[in-house]
Amino acid sequence: MHSATLASMQEKTFRRIPLDLRGLIGRDEIFRIGEGLKRDPAIDAWMCEGPGELRSIARRWFETMRQCGDEVRERMHDGQPTACIADAAFGYVAAFRDHVNVGFFHGAELADAAGLLEGTGKSMRHVKVRPERPVDDTALADLIHAAHADMRRRLRTG
Repeated sequence: MHSATLASMQEKTFRRIPLDLRGLIGRDEIFRIGEGLKRDPAIDAWMCEGPGELRSIARRWFETMRQCGDEVRERMHDGQPTACIADAAFGYVAAFRDHVNVGFFHGAELADAAGLLEGTGKSMRHVKVRPERPVDDTALADLIHAAHADMRRRLRTG
């Protein structure tokens, strides 16, 4: 090859265009955080910290996640108790100053007849639970079980 042509080719920069394959194949990425434990002592310690009323709310709803099945594992992620199947996260609880979020990693795709879910993210949604405002317990438990079932389906279909 002629040296002038080679030099000209080396000076050209090619702009890479990112390709979102998820959109092409119709799959969402599973959020993986690493293997969890059947019972993580760090989560039990977290449940004992902070205002008792909020932690009891968080404890109640995280216990519902724990009871979804024998394959449920747990792990602290970003300082929040997170429920997983193997390493695939499906739900979490987060305590704030005056409320608890019960969150779902693929909550945007969950059926929510009671209208409990909040948020505008691409995938994640949460339910705000406040001590002074009752939540529809059955509807929230249904969302937790639906998030667990959804993650089981995602893992089966790869």
